[in-house]
Amino acid sequence: MNQTIQPGALEGVRVIDMTSVLFGAYASQILGDLGADVVKIEAPGQERAGGGDIFRYTGKPAKSPGMGPMFMHYNRNKRSVLLDLKQPDGAERMRALLADADVFITNVRMKGLKALGFDYESVKALNENIVFVHCAGYGAGGPYSDRQAYDDLIQAAVGAADLSSRVDGDPMPRYLPSLVADKSSGLFAAYATMAALFHQQRTGRGQFVEVPMFECFAYLNMTENLYGHTFDPPTGKYGYSRVFNPNRHPYKTKDGYLAILPYSDKQWDDFFELGGMGAGMFTKDPRFATYAKRTENISEVYAMIKEVALTRTTEDWVTELGKRNVPCMKVNRLEEVLDDPHLQAVEFAEHREHPTEGPYVSLRHPVRFSETPASIRREPPRLGEHTDEVLAQLAGTQDEIA
Repeated sequence: MNQTIQPGALEGVRVIDMTSVLFGAYASQILGDLGADVVKIEAPGQERAGGGDIFRYTGKPAKSPGMGPMFMHYNRNKRSVLLDLKQPDGAERMRALLADADVFITNVRMKGLKALGFDYESVKALNENIVFVHCAGYGAGGPYSDRQAYDDLIQAAVGAADLSSRVDGDPMPRYLPSLVADKSSGLFAAYATMAALFHQQRTGRGQFVEVPMFECFAYLNMTENLYGHTFDPPTGKYGYSRVFNPNRHPYKTKDGYLAILPYSDKQWDDFFELGGMGAGMFTKDPRFATYAKRTENISEVYAMIKEVALTRTTEDWVTELGKRNVPCMKVNRLEEVLDDPHLQAVEFAEHREHPTEGPYVSLRHPVRFSETPASIRREPPRLGEHTDEVLAQLAGTQDEIA
């Protein structure tokens, strides 16, 4: 942690971050990982007695109030500034921060931004070239534009809660057990911000960028699951048939579970040969001779895999299939993921020391840059930890802040 940190790709970019919970906060953390100076604006007394981002209080047990485990994973590389934007002095300081910023990112609903005086037109009047990124629940112009949006609601609205039903036939819709709508939309917001910064660098002009969670996750889900309805008139059903097959799942071995996905004819033959079938016999069966035929008869294929997988241990399968370049992976339980030998080798999990929370585990930014690496330069901030520091840069003296 004491090693020299190389500048990231976004070094010198100032981001004013008025996001909370996950969607926007995930996006701004990515910008921070890539070198941007991210100033997180938090409000006193918001939702909880302690104030600030409500995600500070999500997840137990926390070592101290306001520093919960979920907050720790989505707010590194940020400076926390406590401002009451409903008060004249807080709003004035916010305007001063925005006047000198490259990016303003927020997930406050537009109605609330207008009430505070920080909608796009108001901010543009302060800083004509700013990139204003609005992490919205629903796109402007639609009937839902003023509604609140949370991961569960978006999963329901885009059909994600219907996916499991199409696999097992249970009519009860179920949420995917992950905050996948928030996180995937946060990735959309991060790349959109960088695209707008690239435009700003080339032209000197800022712009308004709307990143609607509903549309982002609908895009992610339906590009796959329009399937036969891609064509007009439709050529088949909704939903990618292979992934909805109830027999598509990890397979039990002698001592665990295995994920396996042969693709080429040779890989299929190699797998079944290792399982006791004669060399090349699988693809000699007309039901399985081609990719199209295997897709057509996928239930039979999955049933055969299930039977064959039981003949060896997981380690044996991974070793032997690896020798033949057949795609497979051991199924890791959550408790085993960080002990995976590959993640250990690439040092995916980093053990760090927080000034107040002590030792904790942080996950490294997964993308590698040869010249401008992502890095962790700041630990997740305590509420208002950097208020004096940031406002001193603004006002010039600590006396003015007092």
